[in-house]
Amino acid sequence: MRKATGGREGYEQQEGSGGRGRGRGGGGAQQQQQGGGYQGGGGRGWAPQQQQAGGGQGRGSYGGGRGNQRGGMAPQQYYGGAPEQMYQQGRGAPQQQQRSGGPSEYNQMQGRGPQQQQQYPQHQQQHPQQFQQARGPPPQGRGGSQGGLVPSSGGPSRPSGPDLHQAFQAPRQAEMMTQPMPHVKSTVIDSEASSSSSISEPTSLQVTQQFQQLSVQEEGSSSETDQPNPSSSKALKFPLRPGRGTTGSRCIVKANHFFAELPDKDLHHYDVSITPEVTSRGVNRAVMKELVKLYQASLLGNRLPAYDGRKSLYTAGALPFQAREFKITLIDDDDGSGNARRERDFKVVIKYAARADLQHLDMFLRGRQADSPQEALQVLDIVLREMPTSRFSPVGRSFYSPNIGTKQPLGEGLESWRGFYQSIRPTQMGLSLNIDMSSTAFIEPLPVIDFISQLLNKDISSRPLSDADRVKIKKALRGVKVEVTHRGNMRRKYRISGLTSQTTRELTFPVDDRGTMKLVVEYFSETYGFSIQNIQLPCLQVGNPQRPNYLPMEVCKIVEGQRYSKRLNERQITALLKVTCQRPSDREADIMRTVRHNGYDRDPYAQEFGIKISDKMASVEARILPPPRLKYHETGRERDCLPQVGQWNMMNKKMVNGGVVNYWMCVNFTRNVPVNAANGFCYELAQMCSVSGMQFNPEPVLPAFTARSDQVEKMLKARFKEAMARAQRELDLLIVILPENNGSLYGDLKRICETDLGIVSQCCLAKHVFKMSKQYLANVALKINVKVGGRNTVLVDALSRRIPLVSDRPTIIFGADVTHPHPGEDSSPSIAAVVASQDWPEVTKYAGLVCAQAHRQELIQDLYKTWEDPTKGTIKGGMIKELLISFRRATGQKPQRIIFYRDGVSEGQFYQVLLYELDAIRKACASLEANYQPPVTFVVVQKRHHTRLFANNHRDRNQVDRSGNILPGTVVDSKICHPTEFDFYLCSHAGIQGTSRPAHYHVLWDENKFSADGLQSLTNNLCYTYARCTRSVSIVPPAYYAHLAAFRARFYMEPDTSDTGSMTSGAPAGRGGMGVGRNTRAQVNAAVRPLPALKENVKRVMFYC
Repeated sequence: MRKATGGREGYEQQEGSGGRGRGRGGGGAQQQQQGGGYQGGGGRGWAPQQQQAGGGQGRGSYGGGRGNQRGGMAPQQYYGGAPEQMYQQGRGAPQQQQRSGGPSEYNQMQGRGPQQQQQYPQHQQQHPQQFQQARGPPPQGRGGSQGGLVPSSGGPSRPSGPDLHQAFQAPRQAEMMTQPMPHVKSTVIDSEASSSSSISEPTSLQVTQQFQQLSVQEEGSSSETDQPNPSSSKALKFPLRPGRGTTGSRCIVKANHFFAELPDKDLHHYDVSITPEVTSRGVNRAVMKELVKLYQASLLGNRLPAYDGRKSLYTAGALPFQAREFKITLIDDDDGSGNARRERDFKVVIKYAARADLQHLDMFLRGRQADSPQEALQVLDIVLREMPTSRFSPVGRSFYSPNIGTKQPLGEGLESWRGFYQSIRPTQMGLSLNIDMSSTAFIEPLPVIDFISQLLNKDISSRPLSDADRVKIKKALRGVKVEVTHRGNMRRKYRISGLTSQTTRELTFPVDDRGTMKLVVEYFSETYGFSIQNIQLPCLQVGNPQRPNYLPMEVCKIVEGQRYSKRLNERQITALLKVTCQRPSDREADIMRTVRHNGYDRDPYAQEFGIKISDKMASVEARILPPPRLKYHETGRERDCLPQVGQWNMMNKKMVNGGVVNYWMCVNFTRNVPVNAANGFCYELAQMCSVSGMQFNPEPVLPAFTARSDQVEKMLKARFKEAMARAQRELDLLIVILPENNGSLYGDLKRICETDLGIVSQCCLAKHVFKMSKQYLANVALKINVKVGGRNTVLVDALSRRIPLVSDRPTIIFGADVTHPHPGEDSSPSIAAVVASQDWPEVTKYAGLVCAQAHRQELIQDLYKTWEDPTKGTIKGGMIKELLISFRRATGQKPQRIIFYRDGVSEGQFYQVLLYELDAIRKACASLEANYQPPVTFVVVQKRHHTRLFANNHRDRNQVDRSGNILPGTVVDSKICHPTEFDFYLCSHAGIQGTSRPAHYHVLWDENKFSADGLQSLTNNLCYTYARCTRSVSIVPPAYYAHLAAFRARFYMEPDTSDTGSMTSGAPAGRGGMGVGRNTRAQVNAAVRPLPALKENVKRVMFYC
């Protein structure tokens, strides 16, 4: 679902907030919130207000001209030269040096800048940078992507020290890490999650070498870590669990995990070769099924093998041969034609490969071995998939059937099928089978004419198709299987490759070698006695595109059981979400019914391999963490509050830092909203903002103005120019009233406002203008406040310096995410986003950067980057460095700790993401100051998993919230978690509808030595600081904000990149190609078009909220 929804499966499934309507806005469950996104300029980000640089060049510390390199930060002008020069002693005598400026800025950390812990109101203090560096020879640094510090070429005052990047970079590591990697199967990962990128598992040797070099630091390093330097393969371990948490009230929950007894069998792996080779797993399985039927009792020694449909066969015990060749003949099903059925001959070679050692798996489950034995897990997974594969339609790790539950129409020729997800997992309780309910879209088995009528929502028999209709039909039908209906019982099947450019009336084809042409209409009449009625429609092209066959649409019917893998529209998503939305008690009952129906105790394959599956859900010890106390402004009647069951409200409270809106205007794009209604709505909104603690001028610069949606750019620019002339300064806010179905209007508006005009905007749907509910206005006020630079609330513990490993020293918290294009967009770029906290100790405000990168590339390419400047030589920059500089300027402190929450990474990508991105963090820090290596904690946040937690007693009001879900703050770190590593499930939010999905947090690196309670409580408490609603949210806000940032950036792309997927994409300049996804036409070395830059005043605020 994630890719089908246009962003991420809607993080608001369980969280409500004001904002826009379904698909882009909040205000209810199962919706994605308002557009959301953080940054427009590939990698350009928030900065303090534009200041005058020495020499007048550049726009700010992130400013400067936009170079023409790919989707990232341009080679920018910096105050006092390139940013690394700001953090170390100068290379020449400075002409002048003022406070907060100068080349030694990052070294002179103490006693400078505002101390913010007591200053809620105006926390951003600008630091003028007026130091101008003397000109000198350009630095003689290494080019390319080697990173590290640029050796100084002038000025004796730079501290001497080793070239730090050598401390953590393997020789030729950049080249190795950036080569396309082959795709390797991974066993225990969610197949849906793993399909989103092009990363494969590295070899053990590569990982060992890279980890060793990642952790080695030069003597004298100022890093605040005592983590030993890895010196052997033991360094590959992710952090071990530092004990279990104890905070909170204890309870018992049920998890949809079923204990699987480890078999005591001698498992053997055989390689399978089938010739002629076919791509269909179905054909391969049919061949193997026939082989087993013929030879199981004889040549196979009475073994019942499990087959993965490709190249691997597994048996419980050895086969009576090392290698053997078989001849198998498949006979096609009777197609009703009366003709002889087609026979296909295959040669099958089965050859012994290896033994699958279950002893290592047993040791791993007992915590005596670090590496998860993937092959043993894969064998067990394949064994348990054999029976459902033969009974249901497999899709990834799920199985679907029209007989599981009820099919529901989704519109436009699609229907939903119910099914179940199944995966074997290693856990603390041993092996566990994770079972969950699932639904997905299938194509209805309709006559093609009916399907097209539904698709276009009109009668297609009366008038010819438009060009737009033909494009839509072709896109929907390409690759779909149909069967013919004009030959009685003969139901031959074909796959559609396209549509004919001519109508059926005009279409001819050669009937002999002399080139004699015949009309399709005549042929069907003469050969089959079939009179084609819809001659104004094109024919379907089927079979080989080079030698196509033509079939009139009316003789074709869509074959049942074909999953629809392309992008769903908003109405279809809504319909599918309604189907999947089940109360927890109902979902639990369905899961138990599925387990009984699957009958694992009767499964012949499970019996053959000795696998026994429990029929009871796992009962798990859990704890309910207490909610944090929240601070509001002293002038409100309630100065702080304690949330109840994951929610609270703004009654009697004022925002802790109210923003200022003196100059604003309203544009209305909805015809049925009269001007007086728009003015009345804006007045009420202004009043709500004022009551909530903002300083909001009730009078707009210009009266509300009604504009046409087809002239959005022209109207906005004209109105903006007029308002600027009247106000004689920049506007603070644009309020926009949008119709319910606004198409591309919302995205166009955000792009124009944020990358062209330089103004933050708040969009409101027309239906809310008429309703004008207080709750809605209060939610919108929260969003407006942070967009104009305010803060809604902060944690009381943050202000009183009581957050372990955050409050004691300056700490920066990062969030990062990558969003990938929708299915079917096979070459448009992926968007990476990184946000970072800009206030300490409050950790509430987040600045962010985004960049476009290669199609389906999961590793964030612009965390650290280098480029060549013609005058300055090698420049080092990237998203991490920019955000560290931004933190330094906003707080007057340099971060002494880094906490990095990384969203959207599946288990099969853990090593690659950690190696690549931790390396980038190290390089970014080293480029700022010699020996600057603050300790890093790297945590992966996962929402796309299938673990669900249920109350032990659904009727006990003390165990559930109003939606029937487990209580917010419920944390689990035992039994169903990893056998040895530091991970936990946290349900930090209250459910609204459906079954809550807990977030899974897995620590991949921890130099800060968090305790279980420390990290769990920090993560839970942060979930109460999300700016857009008065509810705790389901994932930690920095990760949430990064998702919003990346999602917003898609609106900044040119239409051909965001809609049609026709743009080629590839590797970032200077890094080499990281490889692209399986379904891509992208050229690995083609440039990714950079995103347009955000305006400076927009960068400074949380405009993406």
